Amino acid sequence: MTDTLYPPSSRELAEKRRSLAPETEKAFQAFSRQVFADGALPAKTKQLIAVAVAHVTQCPYCIKGHTKAALRHGATRQELMEAIWVAAEMRAGGAYAHSALALTAMDETENQAKG
Repeated sequence: MTDTLYPPSSRELAEKRRSLAPETEKAFQAFSRQVFADGALPAKTKQLIAVAVAHVTQCPYCIKGHTKAALRHGATRQELMEAIWVAAEMRAGGAYAHSALALTAMDETENQAKG
């Protein structure tokens, strides 16, 4: 990654993480392997979901890692882009849906000012 805000992934950072909480790291890695294993959903589908979620959470490490994993599991560029578009729609849809909160607050404020 060229952005200096995020340090590049490295073996050294992974070792630091592992050394500071080895049992938790081990449990997390086991959990991750289980989550992304073939099950009711194939691994490819799970990786496409991960790519979409990574775009919503805006994690550059996850975007990069899960995109590569999805490709290794047979995802196409077109499938990846569709997953990203789904994420974009869901993120935008969330903002649109939550406008109900602002509209309600506007009405409450207006009613209080009148009342």
